[in-house]
Order: sequence, then structure tokens, then C-alpha cells
Amino acid sequence: MLIGLISDTHDHLTMIERAVAFFNDKKVSIVLHAGDVISPFTARKFKDCRSRLILVYGNNDGDRGNLQRAFSEIGAQFYWPAAMLELDGKKILVLHGEDTRLIEDIASRGMFDLIVSGHTHEPHVRSIGNTLWVNPGEACGYLTNRPTVGLYDSMKHRAEIIELKG
Repeated sequence: MLIGLISDTHDHLTMIERAVAFFNDKKVSIVLHAGDVISPFTARKFKDCRSRLILVYGNNDGDRGNLQRAFSEIGAQFYWPAAMLELDGKKILVLHGEDTRLIEDIASRGMFDLIVSGHTHEPHVRSIGNTLWVNPGEACGYLTNRPTVGLYDSMKHRAEIIELKG
């Protein structure tokens, strides 16, 4: 199963469109968003996503009631404080990830095959024991001027970071 990973879209509609187009082109089965969507109006751009969309709230997602309503109207689901999922036989944790030491501690316990976080806007793929920890970076590109997303292949248990091109 190919899983799309995204975080920190921060209302950047053009980058959301590019990310959705990329995920559709790759025919991902599901997209996991690790928080900081920001505004409910972004749901209209995520609506074009042809795969299931699961999101967690980030520290900047203040209007949670309207975010939940707008995204549920397009068939997406928000979780708080984290989403614990089992997909294709893999145990997955999705959280925004303000506390990186906590994520490292969770990863070291081996309870999850994959942990997806955001918040730092810095993309990385790290192995901690048998757990793969992926931060897809910032899809918005505001802080780094490098809009990125991630892809996770559950069969190979591998992830990669992809820069979104114009």
C-alpha cells in the first residue's frame, strides 16, 4: 500500500492543489495529514483528493469545530491528539509532534511501525529500532522555501520525501 504523508499546509491553497495532484498521480490509498491545516476553507482543495484523508489537529488549528465540519463534508476525518491506525498490517501513529523527545521515546518502544509527525517544518525519515519516523516537512514551503510531502510504501516499509514542483 502506498500512503501519502503531508503536514503543515498552513492555508497555502496552491501547494495543497499540488500535493493533492501528486498523491492522485501516485494513486496513494490514503493520505495522512500531521496537522496545521489552519482554515476550514482549505477543505475545498482537499476535496479533489481521490483517496481517503485522515488528519490530526496541529497547534495552529484553532477553529476545530468548523474544521471538523468542513472536512467531514468531504469524507475526511480529524483526530485529536493523535490517530492510531492499522493499515495494511502496519501500526501507525499520526500526531502533530510538538514534543520530539516524546516521539523518540514512543518510537524506541517499538509499538508502531510508522510514526508520522509535523510541526518542525523540517523533513526527515529516521529509523529508531524497527519504527520508521517520518516528518514530511512543510507542504506550504513558507519557512524553508521547500514545499515537501512524503510517500510511505507499507510493503517495503520505506519512506521518501518529495519536493513539490511548480
